[in-house]
Amino acid sequence: MTVKITSKQMEITPAIRAHVEERVAKLEKWQTQLINPHFILNKTPQGFAAEASIGTPIGDLFASAEGEDMYKTINDLEEKLERQLNKLQHKGEARRANERLKDSFVDE
Repeated sequence: MTVKITSKQMEITPAIRAHVEERVAKLEKWQTQLINPHFILNKTPQGFAAEASIGTPIGDLFASAEGEDMYKTINDLEEKLERQLNKLQHKGEARRANERLKDSFVDE
């Protein structure tokens, strides 16, 4: 899979690229197709900022994170994306559970 990484006011080193690709590979454990993952890394006066947008067949993921360390910022971003992906994949199950609860109250 090709990961597109864009940067503003900084250079993307091979180590940063490898770290981002490693974090994206961690998202693949959810067994869904990741479509056009795009990361934007910025250097800000307060530290670093990172944004990511990834398309999936079940919905789009978008997250942003800020921090003083670029690697920690990328890790925080990956955690946010993972939470979103988990929520999207289990959304149908949550709705069915709510439907069952509504039906049980009506029957009593």
